[in-house]
Amino acid sequence: MRQIVYLIFIVTFMIVGHTYAHVSEHHSGTSGFQFVADHKAPDTKLTSGQGALKFKVLYTRDHFPTEVVAAIDKAHGGFDVDRRDGKGETYFQLPGVGIIQISADLKTTRLIETPAALKKANAHYTTVWSTSEGTPYLSFPANDVGKIFTTTLDGKLVHTLEAPDAMTDFKHQAVNTYFSEGGAFVPTGVTHIEGMLYVTTGYSDLDYILGAKLTSLEPLEASWYPLAFGGKGDEPGQFGTGHHIIVPYGTNRLDASDRANAEIERYSPDGTYLETLPLIKGSFPCSIDYEAGYAVVACLYGPNKEKGAPLYILEGNNLVSTVMLKEELGVKTFQHLHGAAIRKIDGKLYIIAQSWNPGDIVILEQVM
Repeated sequence: MRQIVYLIFIVTFMIVGHTYAHVSEHHSGTSGFQFVADHKAPDTKLTSGQGALKFKVLYTRDHFPTEVVAAIDKAHGGFDVDRRDGKGETYFQLPGVGIIQISADLKTTRLIETPAALKKANAHYTTVWSTSEGTPYLSFPANDVGKIFTTTLDGKLVHTLEAPDAMTDFKHQAVNTYFSEGGAFVPTGVTHIEGMLYVTTGYSDLDYILGAKLTSLEPLEASWYPLAFGGKGDEPGQFGTGHHIIVPYGTNRLDASDRANAEIERYSPDGTYLETLPLIKGSFPCSIDYEAGYAVVACLYGPNKEKGAPLYILEGNNLVSTVMLKEELGVKTFQHLHGAAIRKIDGKLYIIAQSWNPGDIVILEQVM
């Protein structure tokens, strides 16, 4: 089955993609492709993509509050959408600025008062989730300080999950040894299913997904749980760099982006490996997001270093469009992508995308 999925993806890619070159991975804030930001507004008449899935630039950084514009160059995170019925707001965080909310119709944005500890940190991604009682929260994996911050939607800090220590007992001895020997906790993503938080750790030698269990809802409390799965490697279910993690809305499945192996690894909530969605080698997928039968994958690199990284749009497991922000839409800061969210509003698709090194943000609109 895995070979069939891979073959279908490769054939599809040959139709809508490009020829790839191998590049090496970077974990830190410096890259071999330093880029001088060019904030000249792109031509909104330009389009990129294939077939019915072509996109143009709708909004650039100037759509956001001045505090966001001033800090966006250093962005190193990503988005999540509140997909509960009647909602649709998108959330992300910037160090020094705090939590930002994009309205459900994408037309307005606002800053949310943010606790000092989270405001100072780098939230590597953002996750919107709800308890069994329906109470919504935001969780932020702070890779620079080794904590998971959880707030209400209006920014009140309700829980901080600290790093595991030498006394934390996971079911994999390799994980226990790692922390007992002083290994760093560097969370890269977090998500939630039925009272469990799942944390990726790909910016460290650990590279397992770790589980933490909610132990109280009033007040919200969580503690580390023995569950751990994945691990560093290139076998099915292992990671080269475990990055973003998400539960596709309406499912009970974990999808984790595996940058170095150019794959999306899929698991059940108990950590059982389900399958691998292979992407093009060298693409370094950072994040994946789903809506309305489509997925958008933000890639760190691309087929041609000069052209910048692609956004892949999938329908099911098939690549159906490739959007090139730097080369074809003229957004010069998008040499590397780090996060993207996809929305369907009034029958039209939109993509909210964030670049890295330099950081930037755009909102794309489907050309009908």
